[in-house]
Amino acid sequence: MSYPPYQQGGSQPPYPQPYGGGMPQPQSSPYPGAPGGVFPPSLGFPMNSPMYMPQPFPSAAPGGGYPPAPGGGGYPSATAPPPGGSPYPPASGGSAYPPPGGVSVYPPATGGSSYPPPNGGSSYPPPAGASAYPPPNGGSSYPPPAGASGYPPASGASGYPPASGGSGYPPPVGGSSYPPASGAGYGSAPPPDDAGYGSAPPPSGTGYGSDAPSYNPSNTIALAPKYTPTVRPANPFDPRADAEILRKAMKGFGTDEKAIIHVLSKRTNAQRLNIAVQFKTLYGKDLVKDLKSETSGKFEKTLVALMTPLPEYYAKELHDAISGIGTDEEVLIEVLCTMTNNEIRTIRAAYQSLYFRSLEEDLKGDTSGTFKRLMVSLCNAGRDESMQVNRDSATADAQALLRAGELRMGTDESTFNMVLCQRNYEQLKLVFEEYHRITGHDIEKAIKNEFSGDSEDCLLAIIRSVRNRPAFFAKKLHKSMDGLGTNDSQLIRLVVTRSEVDMEDIKTNYQAQYGNTLKQDIEGDCSGHYKKCLLGLIGEY
Repeated sequence: MSYPPYQQGGSQPPYPQPYGGGMPQPQSSPYPGAPGGVFPPSLGFPMNSPMYMPQPFPSAAPGGGYPPAPGGGGYPSATAPPPGGSPYPPASGGSAYPPPGGVSVYPPATGGSSYPPPNGGSSYPPPAGASAYPPPNGGSSYPPPAGASGYPPASGASGYPPASGGSGYPPPVGGSSYPPASGAGYGSAPPPDDAGYGSAPPPSGTGYGSDAPSYNPSNTIALAPKYTPTVRPANPFDPRADAEILRKAMKGFGTDEKAIIHVLSKRTNAQRLNIAVQFKTLYGKDLVKDLKSETSGKFEKTLVALMTPLPEYYAKELHDAISGIGTDEEVLIEVLCTMTNNEIRTIRAAYQSLYFRSLEEDLKGDTSGTFKRLMVSLCNAGRDESMQVNRDSATADAQALLRAGELRMGTDESTFNMVLCQRNYEQLKLVFEEYHRITGHDIEKAIKNEFSGDSEDCLLAIIRSVRNRPAFFAKKLHKSMDGLGTNDSQLIRLVVTRSEVDMEDIKTNYQAQYGNTLKQDIEGDCSGHYKKCLLGLIGEY
């Protein structure tokens, strides 16, 4: 059997010339097997296109083809294939597609392997009792029979949803979960203890996702994350019901502040925002505006902070610290020295969206000297977050810091900037250890001797937050309430933002450092519904 001569609009151009050789003319190499036929003409490719093969087109000798095999068939052969050759299409009884009866075919003959197969064969759908999709009762299946591994699984098996006590989504109380069990965060696995709102999955498998990897190079380690919030995702959570409670608390004469505190101080920021959406959907009113109209003073300010998306809240705090007369460097240091890379990027984006200005440019305009360079470095969010440490590198960094400070006249601030703003926190801990081993005194002493003012405060904040972040924030909280008066803006910011991250550890460190509990000092410095709301956020009301 042969094909009719290839024709496309009459005359066809010859097959392009191969590299370095000629092409058999149509009279000696017909395609496919008819006098005057030629290889199909070019369909838009340049005549010298490398898409074409450089070797000559197969010979038209009897039995030839592409590729030709001595005495065998080809594709397509210039002449009919010899007896027993594999043709395309094949002769009756030959290996074919589709093949003749009795041979493996598509569709196959009765009793052959097929798709779909006959009853009794491996099939889709299969016969009763065979491995199948869906399978019969008792087999591996979707859905599976009771007790078999499947989706959904039988009671007690791993599945979605899982049985009580099994691994799953949602999991049992105390299991790895989303929402997580007590002590875990809002997400899958808990983020590292320096993570807050919107932190990105840390490298090396830590943070949201799998645990830290078990294998490490000989002189490196990976440390487990730590996360101890006092405000965890409510579970079960019904935003519609919460919206109705808040509406009832503010409707009519008077306000039920206790109901407002009970709802908003026991929900995460993400859940509060969901409640606000439901509130507007149900009643066509803005929840934040209603809260403002029904409350006042520091209690109102706390509720508004709770209802603000955390990136926007941080952006607003930074903007307030920069704008106007003077700069509140303490706010800049508190935020930028303790945030993860992803948190800083998220805050930068929120700042740009709210104020149509670059946070970095505003920082440059309101700061100067070494402190400005530190702020720009931190705002750039380029810190290594691998959680890997290397003692040799730590020793080299400690020696570089020593040469940049104590061993020279003046100070090379850029070296301190590079090390303290770029190295990951666990590596910095090792650098501080090596510095103490080499010099015999703490690196904080060197910072105090070499720097002053805002630059000193910034570098000390990095060192202290690296060593013990909860202790760093405990000190900030104590400072906000110490002495005459209370810095309510700082107190509200610290309680609202850290309640979803590490407030349990902050409370422990607070009592260890100052004797009093955080609850006792809040009760002594605050009053009314403001006090109750703060206590609710730290898990004491």
